[in-house]
Amino acid sequence: MESQTIVEALLLGLLEGLTEFIPVSSTGHILLAGHFLGFHSTGKAFEILIQLGAILAILSVYFRRLWQMLLDLPHDRLTRHFAIGILIAFLPAAIIGALAHDFIKTVLFESPRLICIMLIIGGVVLLAVDRMNFKPVYRDVERFPTRLYLQIGLFQCLSLIPGTSRSGSTIVGALLLGVDKRAAAEFSFFLAIPTMVGAFAFDLFKNRDVLSSADLPIIAVGFVAAFVTALIVVRFLLDYVSRKGYALFGWWRLVVGGVGLVALMIWG
Repeated sequence: MESQTIVEALLLGLLEGLTEFIPVSSTGHILLAGHFLGFHSTGKAFEILIQLGAILAILSVYFRRLWQMLLDLPHDRLTRHFAIGILIAFLPAAIIGALAHDFIKTVLFESPRLICIMLIIGGVVLLAVDRMNFKPVYRDVERFPTRLYLQIGLFQCLSLIPGTSRSGSTIVGALLLGVDKRAAAEFSFFLAIPTMVGAFAFDLFKNRDVLSSADLPIIAVGFVAAFVTALIVVRFLLDYVSRKGYALFGWWRLVVGGVGLVALMIWG
């Protein structure tokens, strides 16, 4: 295995962890970076499988809370309401993603121009929403009405288009529906757990026949890098968005999308 490939996997893993939980589209960044680096993984599995590192990062940060929820689940009505709400929010994207998996991986994932355009569109939307003077109605993720969980889940379906962002679509949807900024990011964290675990398991199953032991070192390097970086991001993101909002990420998307389009025009 070439050392260059390991270095590329390290860089992509760091990028995955940095961008997974902020509304800038980790998949879009990974696919664009892979395109310009000339990095190609078997069945595009690397881009999905290294998300396990980010999943474990958020599980480690929320371990105590998740463990307490698991203990409370049999006898606490509020905990059951929240668990069912996460499941309801998870199902729309899970169903559509499973049905359209091959189209997403073979068509949408192969279009760097589409990714750049979606980054720019999402950046404009994020900046516009961040400047709106909402009066939050919902501040506690465990007490959302059932219909709100479903509505946020429907927004998450937009993230099946690479460059849109899973966290971006859920956060923007939540803000438009009356959720305050901190709670919008926090619910996006919780919703990420079943969504990313589901995507990881489904993609691993779909690629079970084409993955080989030669892919494991690359995936392992990306996994560790994603875990460490995501751990840092998750620990600081809620406080940041509570104080500063989401404008930084809107500008981030505009810059990356714009630079990506220019680079595609120059180098293809």
